[in-house]
Amino acid sequence: MCDIKWYLEKLLFYLNLDICYFPAVMVQEDYHSQNPYHNAVHAADVTQAMHCYLQEPKLSQSLTPWDVLLSLIAAATHDLDHPGVNQPFLIKTNHYLATLYKNTSVLENHHWRSAVGLLRESGLFAHMSLENRQLMESQIGDLILATDISQQNEYLSMFRSHLDRGDLCLEDANHRHFILQMALKCADICNPCRTWELSKQWSEKVTEEFFHQVDKWNKLILSIIIE
Repeated sequence: MCDIKWYLEKLLFYLNLDICYFPAVMVQEDYHSQNPYHNAVHAADVTQAMHCYLQEPKLSQSLTPWDVLLSLIAAATHDLDHPGVNQPFLIKTNHYLATLYKNTSVLENHHWRSAVGLLRESGLFAHMSLENRQLMESQIGDLILATDISQQNEYLSMFRSHLDRGDLCLEDANHRHFILQMALKCADICNPCRTWELSKQWSEKVTEEFFHQVDKWNKLILSIIIE
């Protein structure tokens, strides 16, 4: 099994180390600290969980450095520039993001595009070929889009089908990518698996954010009535 030191040594090939600090700062700044739940702390929590999943022995034996790199980037940016409201709110209020992405995986598409913009602006992978950069952006997108909770049943159905057939092969790049999608989905909602103290705190934070959304909705309704 390859340990984390081996991964780090291999990942150095893909990174422009002279500017590694700035993308990390940019990621943190592109999360909104006023969001009780969907903020940089949530991103760090999900990234830490993803890191743990990647070290699962059966999985780590088959992962490539590229798999690890993209998975951690996707985890760190999966909620980038989150507005603090959910997709139904954006659709019902005719938000420009809902229009832009045609009411389909609105937030996830926005997070992905925000991540791509950040990576391009940072120049972190500027030394790589255009083909590899485009492949990286596409695969990060596949991972982030998998976190759309409205697609949960579809992913679970595919996962169960693979398990029933017993045909998942981690040597297959497509199967490996699917497992990483499932891993990120799990990392995104892993709060109940934390210690009770942490789980309770996360529950309170997401509830607070939902209440903020209700307040925003009520203000919109009130403004319509007044008009």
